[in-house]
Amino acid sequence: MVGWVKRNWPRVLFFLSVIGPGIIAANADNDAGGISTYSVVGASFGYSMLWVLLLITFSLAITQEMGIRIGLVTRKGLASLIRENFGVRWTVFAMVAMLIANLGTMMAEFAGIAESLEIFNIVKYISVPLAGFAVWFILYKGSFKTAQKIFLMFSMFYVIYIINGFHVHPDFTLAAKSLVTPTIQWTSPFLLTMIALIGTTITPWGQFFIQSYVVDKGLGLKHYKAEKFEVYLGAFITDIVSFFIIIGCAATFFVHGIHIQDAKDAAYALQPLAGDFAKVLFAFGLFIASMLGAFILPTTTAYAICEAFGWEHGFNTKWKEGKFFYSIILLSLIIPAGVVLIPHVPLIKIMLWSQDINGILLPFILVFVIKIINNKKIMGENTNKKFGNIIAWLTIGGIIAATVVLVISSIFPHAK
Repeated sequence: MVGWVKRNWPRVLFFLSVIGPGIIAANADNDAGGISTYSVVGASFGYSMLWVLLLITFSLAITQEMGIRIGLVTRKGLASLIRENFGVRWTVFAMVAMLIANLGTMMAEFAGIAESLEIFNIVKYISVPLAGFAVWFILYKGSFKTAQKIFLMFSMFYVIYIINGFHVHPDFTLAAKSLVTPTIQWTSPFLLTMIALIGTTITPWGQFFIQSYVVDKGLGLKHYKAEKFEVYLGAFITDIVSFFIIIGCAATFFVHGIHIQDAKDAAYALQPLAGDFAKVLFAFGLFIASMLGAFILPTTTAYAICEAFGWEHGFNTKWKEGKFFYSIILLSLIIPAGVVLIPHVPLIKIMLWSQDINGILLPFILVFVIKIINNKKIMGENTNKKFGNIIAWLTIGGIIAATVVLVISSIFPHAK
């Protein structure tokens, strides 16, 4: 063991120097809306949707690898490349699509913060403003390195859901079979939940975030192998967490016929079934997931919009140079927090709708990514291989097909 460490220590140090984009981007997909979606998937449909999770794990790895490769080759963010190669009209379309999805997802993050701390008797009128101020203060006063350390620290806490998954003793044999046994129900609830599952795992903002991240971190093609490994590792880690949330809820709520609407319901319902420990773990995990999303979503929005229109951006800029960058971050916090603070606003609907919006908008963003990564004038010898294109197009086709079937089933609810 000591000999192996001595031989490979330089490689380990090199990997640690570039770690961040893949793991953070993937883990951030397990945000407040994600936790609630996975909870509903397990509680409402048991283990039956795990095969979808397995498939989108590969899609997540492939699509995010494309993002880091484009960033490493071009040293530009996705928004900049869309403007340069598709023109202003398509850039505005992409930015509007991303902004809609991101603001909806930010509402979900603040809803998650509110709901997680309500379990500990802290009302949203205290928790949401304090969380918003904390995020703004840290992002504005910090640097890129500070932000990265915070992102990585929050990412480590997802182990809570794995611990909780073992604690409730799920049926691992049935879970393993469900991973490789496709089952589908041609109903609106099933299809809407499936789209939400896809939309919370592979997100439009994730494509913008990971590409901007590798550029701002100053990485180049020499880091590609390490980054590729990290992206694949991140996809595996994030969906292991998702897997344990789903089977944990399947083992507790689905088998007992208990209906839940979101992660807050899951935390409360776990108490009589699995004790206070499970309830606290689930609630704390929801808070951590919501805070990670609250840090990353405004950052992604600001990076993308500033790149698209050529404005100065980055955590190492001061207010004078980066006023648009920091103003977008501030507005991305104030607007969603304000909506969540409206009395009697339906927090659960905000959380689930945001994931559906992500799922529906995702194909549009992925088409830009595929077009760019297959352009030899942009990528040179680093264009996509056939397998990557197949996975990406299947992901797009699958989402579009599920959306079409959802619309049809909504119009003709009794059709078979």
